Amino acid sequence: MDVTRLIIVAVGGQGNLLASRVLGEAARSSEVPVRMSEIHGMAQRGGVVESALVFGDAQSTIISDGEADILLGFEPSEALRALKKCNQNTTVITNTAPLPPFTAATGKGTYPELDTIKARLADKSARLIALDAADLAKQAGNVLAVNMVLLGALSATGLLPLSPDSLEAAIREVTRHPFVEINLKAFELGRQAAGA
Repeated sequence: MDVTRLIIVAVGGQGNLLASRVLGEAARSSEVPVRMSEIHGMAQRGGVVESALVFGDAQSTIISDGEADILLGFEPSEALRALKKCNQNTTVITNTAPLPPFTAATGKGTYPELDTIKARLADKSARLIALDAADLAKQAGNVLAVNMVLLGALSATGLLPLSPDSLEAAIREVTRHPFVEINLKAFELGRQAAGA
């Protein structure tokens, strides 16, 4: 089986780890080999959370600079920060709703212009899918469903060896019961926004 390398970057609290669990469960139930690793940083204080998932016959979860097939950014400046993992064949999917860090909010730092971020991401990748996942999550019924919107967009690319049905089943499996329908709706809105 071909190897597909996925990097997910987010800010603590955006649901990166739940998204990784959904992908892992979908891979397990589909009998697709997957290896996962996570870097939590200062996640509880809004710091960076990064997950690396390698699908297929690979021996390591390490995704070196320039090796990512897909970059999934839950926050636009974090996607920009992870750009070194990409190459000219990488597909980048990013949320366009910013969560500026504390330094920018207090005026001690500046947040890059969204158009600048998108231009840099587009320039250094084969394909850029940029969508306001926060708005779509609100439409689904919970702004915290950004992660499911982005999983839907990822599913729409067809780049992972996982079917939409397997991902939906995994969402049902790992999501707490009160949020299942919202998360499934968010997943579908993400698929539609990315062209599925």
